[in-house]
Amino acid sequence: MIKTLDEIVEKAKEYPPRRLSVACGEDPHTIAAVGRAAREGLVKPVLTGNRAKIEKVAAENKVDRSLFEIVDEPDPMKALALAVARIRDGAADFLMKGLIDSSYYIRAIIDKDKGLLRPGKLLSHVSVIQVPTWPKLIICGDVAVIPYPDLEAKVQILNYCLDVAHRLGIETPKAALICAVEKVNPKMVSTMDAAIISKMADRGQIKNAIVDGPLALDIALSKESADIKGISSPVAGDADILVFPTIETGNVFFKASTYLAAGELAALVAGADCPCILTSRADSEDSKFYSIALGALTS
Repeated sequence: MIKTLDEIVEKAKEYPPRRLSVACGEDPHTIAAVGRAAREGLVKPVLTGNRAKIEKVAAENKVDRSLFEIVDEPDPMKALALAVARIRDGAADFLMKGLIDSSYYIRAIIDKDKGLLRPGKLLSHVSVIQVPTWPKLIICGDVAVIPYPDLEAKVQILNYCLDVAHRLGIETPKAALICAVEKVNPKMVSTMDAAIISKMADRGQIKNAIVDGPLALDIALSKESADIKGISSPVAGDADILVFPTIETGNVFFKASTYLAAGELAALVAGADCPCILTSRADSEDSKFYSIALGALTS
C-alpha cells in the first residue's frame, strides 16, 4: 500500500517511461516539473506551445532543453488541440495542462468530435493529498470539475476515486460520503444520496470497498469523535477516500489542506480515454511533478 507521494514516484519508476503530451507548457513550474519527471525516467514529454517562450523559460530555470521535444505552435488554442490530438492518434499516453485556462482545457477534453471523452462517461477530478498529521494519503473527489453532482455523478466520482486507490495498492479502500451531519435528513439531499450509495455498496453494486455515509468530516478522520458522538462506522477515523457533496466543500478542504496544513498533492481528471493532469497555474513545481507521477502510474 502506497502511503506517500514519493512512493507514487518510486512505483511509477518500475514501469517504462510514459509518453506525456503537454498543452501550452510555457510556465516555469510546468517546465521544471516536466523536466524533473523526464530526468527521473517517469516520462518522455512533448511540449506543444510557443517554442521561443518554452526555450527561454527552460534556460532561465536551468532545465535541460534536451529532456523534452517541442512542437512549435504559438496560438494557445491550436497548441491545446494539437496536444489532445497526440492522445487520439496514439502518440502519447496521457495529457497535461500548462499555461492555459482550465475551462478551455476541459472543453477540449469533452469535445464530441475531437476530444477524449466517450459517450456516457463523466469527467471528474481526483486529488491525492498528503498532510503531515495523517498517516496515509487522502483521495478526494470532486474538488474542481463538477459543481453539484447528483446521485449518479457521485457514484461515478466514488468509482474513479476507488480506481486510484486500487492503483495505490489499497485492496479494500474505506470511503466516506461527506455531509454536514450523520443522520439522514430528507431536507438535505446530500444525506439522502449518501445513504443510497452506502446501501448500494452493501448490496455489492460498488465492489472492493467499504463505503459509509452520511458522515461528517470529523467522523471520517477521527475515531475519537465517532466514539464521543456514539457513531458506529467501519470508516470512522480511517478513511482513505472522501467524496464531497459539492465542489465548494471539496475545494475548501483541498485548499485548506495545502495552505493551512502544509499538505502536498497530486491531481488528475478521470473519465477520459487517458489520465488528464489538471493543476492550477499557481500550483507548485512539486504538485505538478507528483501529478505527473500519478498520471504515469495510472495511464
